[in-house]
Amino acid sequence: MGQILFKNAKLLDPNEDALQGGTSVLVEGDKIKEVSQKPIKAPKADVIDCGGKTLMPGLIDCHVHVFLSEVNIRFLEAMPLTMMTAKGADQALAMLNRGFTTVRDTGGADWGMRDAIAQGYLKGPRLFIAGRAIGPTGGHSDARRRTDFGAGCRCCNAMNFCLEVSDGTDPVRAAVREQLRQGVDQIKIMVSGGVASPYDPLDSRQFTLDEIGAAVEEAEAFGRYVQAHAYTPEAITRAVSKGVRTIEHGNLIDEKSAKLMKQKGAYMVANLVAYYAMKERAKEFGMNADMLAKNDLVIDGGLKSLEICKRAGVKVGYGSDLLGQLQVDQSREFLLRREVLSPIEILRQATLVGAEILRQEGKLGIVAPGAYADILVVDGDPIKKLELLTGQGEHMSVIMKAGQFHKNRLAA
Repeated sequence: MGQILFKNAKLLDPNEDALQGGTSVLVEGDKIKEVSQKPIKAPKADVIDCGGKTLMPGLIDCHVHVFLSEVNIRFLEAMPLTMMTAKGADQALAMLNRGFTTVRDTGGADWGMRDAIAQGYLKGPRLFIAGRAIGPTGGHSDARRRTDFGAGCRCCNAMNFCLEVSDGTDPVRAAVREQLRQGVDQIKIMVSGGVASPYDPLDSRQFTLDEIGAAVEEAEAFGRYVQAHAYTPEAITRAVSKGVRTIEHGNLIDEKSAKLMKQKGAYMVANLVAYYAMKERAKEFGMNADMLAKNDLVIDGGLKSLEICKRAGVKVGYGSDLLGQLQVDQSREFLLRREVLSPIEILRQATLVGAEILRQEGKLGIVAPGAYADILVVDGDPIKKLELLTGQGEHMSVIMKAGQFHKNRLAA
């Protein structure tokens, strides 16, 4: 089993408030074997001299859509699965290029895409999948036109491949069980309206309490958990009270619903950048006026939601939730959160908290013995300059995933 030794690095440990100088890290296989402030003896290792640059864990984005390659998702209706997969592969590669070595897909990507990356057929981040996002008739997962009836074909309609409509407690159980059979890592349900769906108001109440409870019960029986798309305090409260583990978006959260999340140990996965990017550029890519009007309703709540969660002690994960051509803005989320949070708090959200959400504590989001060797070497100190993590990875000299170099500008 080959070894790689990083030496002369400044370590960014998300548990600490500042960099630790003079650090060496030994990688063996796909794991980190040793981390030391003293020189590590490894005579057979390939040596990478970091030259005083910052070595840190790979980034974790807990809300992406690898397969949603169009800003106006209705354009996916005319896209076959082959094209969706090809575009998804390109999106996944771009995420890895930005230093995101792990992402959680929250509706669309299937086990085939996840396993193709894991087995080396495609280049991309480690992928945790939800499969098809499940919602009720007329809800955020129902993208049919009002003139459409029936479910439609999933083989030649990429949008139908990504979404699932289910009504009633027993059908919801069946839909969840089917996604579990398909090997998902978590279940995604819709409990409020959304921006990109055509007909549901943002404050619409989606799924009954019994339906939400059924989804949670089935997921937990399989050793998985439920994430819920939710904007309003009512939607958040209904979901968390029935055992939903992570709330996605949550822009309109209030103090009372945040307190409940804290009591239940639920996580928030915020994603501010999606709303700013849509407001600025989504119209040119086909998003219609009704969708953009709903976007305006939630954009102002993004920073406020971070403040409320911080006061309540709710842990918040890093998410981007960008669609299609807007995904180039994935790393801009770091700068938007800076309006409310300190850089180290944001970095913890994109590492330690992300690992907790994925139930991968000690394995991801940390540079420590036994963790996966997901490593970035950055040209400066991100704690002092978050801009180093933005763009398309141009400030990263090394991107390593599972002990394999994806990028290495430091090779002798």
